[in-house]
Amino acid sequence: MHPFSLTKAANTREALNAGRKGGRYIAGGTTLVDLMRETVERPETLVDISDLPLREVSVTERGGLRIGALVSMAESAAHPKVRSLFPVVSEALELSASAQLRNMATIGGNIMQRTRCTYFRDVTADCNKREPGSGCAALHGFNRMHAILGASDVCVATHPSDVAVAFAALEATVHLLGPDGERTVPFADFLLRPGNTPNREQALRKGELITAVEIPALPRPLKSGYLKVRDRQSYEFALTSAAVALHIRSGVIREAKVAAGGVGTVPWKLPAVEKHLVGERPSESLWAAAAERAADGARPLDHNRFKVALLKRTVERQLRIVGGTK
Repeated sequence: MHPFSLTKAANTREALNAGRKGGRYIAGGTTLVDLMRETVERPETLVDISDLPLREVSVTERGGLRIGALVSMAESAAHPKVRSLFPVVSEALELSASAQLRNMATIGGNIMQRTRCTYFRDVTADCNKREPGSGCAALHGFNRMHAILGASDVCVATHPSDVAVAFAALEATVHLLGPDGERTVPFADFLLRPGNTPNREQALRKGELITAVEIPALPRPLKSGYLKVRDRQSYEFALTSAAVALHIRSGVIREAKVAAGGVGTVPWKLPAVEKHLVGERPSESLWAAAAERAADGARPLDHNRFKVALLKRTVERQLRIVGGTK
């Protein structure tokens, strides 16, 4: 680990001042500290923001949900409003990491975490995300865990977050505070596909701070859930996952929100699946037909071709779990 300085922000103004000067924000620190140990990240200054007043979970006026950036994963998952309004978020959090990490890690830190690509974390390997222009060892290396959607010719790393898949499905918004004031960014635009700049992963401006993630109000009744398929049952990243939310009234699907994880360079929204569902009545044949669209545009690599079929099966299974059949 390289030498660094640590400062603690007593309030938002102090945090923004330090961030403007190049300080890196840290709260739970579960990902950033790991990367610093591995010398992947080498910040000169860390800014401890754990005392900032960003730990509230509240229902919005229209019936959506706002989760403060410093609410821990464990607190978010257990919160009665999260569990009752959007179970998909609770389930995604509870299927993430370990109990110890969920107690430490924050919502803001979770969506900011960097890829779990082994080549990214191996400082001796070529990685355009870590060192732009150096190449991508995963393209022709062992790429079983890598992306089949949203990849580019310079990066095929997947995004590791589970709850980010739920936020993507629910079309959440990220609230930011920076030197130029407050702004909001749709979750779909917050996490960036690699393109030719894989080292730029979030739509953050210099010194900006995540203050909250807000889930919009959705029609009720709403059923939702998260399914994660992995090599082992605990403390493992997804091979594929599916976040599903369905509004079914009078036996007809009126609204559908679906996204996938473990397969994309960002949490992957599935509009073709959603479109196939809306206006239809739940049935086994509907779930299967909709899930066939889940891998549209997939570009599998040498070792992850299995993800195409696995993604379709994962989405179909979760549609069946959430939507049931008549």
